[in-house]
Amino acid sequence: MKKFNYIVFAAVIIVACGQEEMPPSNTDNTQAEAKSITVQTVNKYRDGDIIFQTSGSGQSKAIQLATHSEYSHCGLMFKRKNGKDEWSVLEAIQPVKWTPLSEWIARGDDQHYVIKRVITDSIIPDKSLQELRKIAEQYLGKDYDLLFDWSDEKIYCSELVWKSYYNLNKTKVGEPQQLSEFDLSNPVVRQKMKERYGSQVPLQETVISPAAIFDSELLETIESK
Repeated sequence: MKKFNYIVFAAVIIVACGQEEMPPSNTDNTQAEAKSITVQTVNKYRDGDIIFQTSGSGQSKAIQLATHSEYSHCGLMFKRKNGKDEWSVLEAIQPVKWTPLSEWIARGDDQHYVIKRVITDSIIPDKSLQELRKIAEQYLGKDYDLLFDWSDEKIYCSELVWKSYYNLNKTKVGEPQQLSEFDLSNPVVRQKMKERYGSQVPLQETVISPAAIFDSELLETIESK
């Protein structure tokens, strides 16, 4: 039964942060919702802020149960000056892409989100944030990692966030775990395993979950709505 449970988590966390992250919905409706959101951009946010949400996908509940967290997706915020100043989220879905912040928020469950920031300027000074962005942008266009591998060939949401900070100056925003370390006992989690993996799963694979990043002691909450 333990092996069965381990397999479940791999299925869950992959689909919850990946190309199935966006719930089935009408595109026009999503865009309309995005336009209705007012996002305050006055000096509140900083490049490199980390934003979390609960996906509206059918797999989100399972990852919440497996990680004991409300949040199943995350991304990095940067202000883009592409003809206009616009806060956007660099996120690993299929493929890794930029998403305007208002659209990203509209896509989440109840449009709820939390923004967090590395709290110690000596760890990530402002002058390093452009370098952080360059590192994160190296993942643009990469496919979502359905196999949840720790390599950089493909990438998933929390892996992009964690590796961007780590590759900047070895900052660990959250502690990676092995697949075998999560709570895989719930039937919802088991069902997701059955749909995805069968019996083949690398139980010792290194994983960084959205929950691990969210709970990092290096972060402070900037906004929660």
